[in-house]
Amino acid sequence: MAFALLLQNPHKTTTHNLLAQTQQPKTMPTETKFDSEGFDLGASDNKEAAEVIYEMGGGATSIAPPLQKEEEHKSSDSSPIAEAERLKELGNNEFRQKNHLDAYDYYTDAIDVSPMGEGMGPSGKELLKLREEFDEEQRERQAERHRRDMERRRGQGKDNDGQDKKDEDDGGNNTNDDEEEEQQRPAEFIPPRHTYGSKIAVYYANRAATSLHLGRHEEAIEDCDIALLYNPTYVKALLRRCTANEHIEDTEGALRDAKRAYELDPTNAVARKNVARLQKIEEERLEKLKEETMGKLKDLGNSILGNFGLSLDNFAAVQDPNTGGYSISFNQNK
Repeated sequence: MAFALLLQNPHKTTTHNLLAQTQQPKTMPTETKFDSEGFDLGASDNKEAAEVIYEMGGGATSIAPPLQKEEEHKSSDSSPIAEAERLKELGNNEFRQKNHLDAYDYYTDAIDVSPMGEGMGPSGKELLKLREEFDEEQRERQAERHRRDMERRRGQGKDNDGQDKKDEDDGGNNTNDDEEEEQQRPAEFIPPRHTYGSKIAVYYANRAATSLHLGRHEEAIEDCDIALLYNPTYVKALLRRCTANEHIEDTEGALRDAKRAYELDPTNAVARKNVARLQKIEEERLEKLKEETMGKLKDLGNSILGNFGLSLDNFAAVQDPNTGGYSISFNQNK
């Protein structure tokens, strides 16, 4: 920082001064005195400048620091997730500026550089594969239980001789063992944990948000699926998947996500409004589906009864006010 140098006026000289100067011994030059008078020290508010030159009468010139190499811009944090976090912030900046394609790419880069594998945890694609394998195993178990139930019902219809009874008893014991084993198995998929699962969930959920703006609803649903596998209680991922499901006219799935989000965060106004709105839409959809189904069944019944000169209009269900049961009445004249 430079200040004004105050010098004696060379034009103001007296005889007394000249005599004093000749009589005084030579001395070492004194330290130059600086003063800030005449300078505006508040003229520059650039705190990041490498150097500031102050000028007489006010004003200042800021000199910018030299450009750093690209490597120096990266986070100095040695955490394995640091670079992914930096890329996420870049994506957030682009998203705020509505540059959704650029934001999408940054979030993808954040996902790609996130640490995966041994000692960390599975990748998003690996989680989806594990869940698919679990669901397939569940379907196979359900089919096997259905097969055993059918065999047991058929066995009960046979003649009850000694051998059949023994086989039935043995089958019953095996069934009890199978049911006990089924109770010990998880009813839903429990994904393996990841060291940075909560952060990686944000990358996927943020990318899902960009996909919604880009009209990629199926892709948004998959990203939210992965985000929720990393963090099952992530409300934002549930609400974004809710929006995507509604766009593909899956109101049942959208309502399910909205209810789960509201259950996790009862103070969330968006979740509460979505539950109320989607509940009404889903009830209307089910009522419409019921009417369509009944209409198809009626058409089927009339096509069969038509062979006998009849229709469903010849039959009426009458409720007994005492028992609440129904009886079918026939009217030939209709």
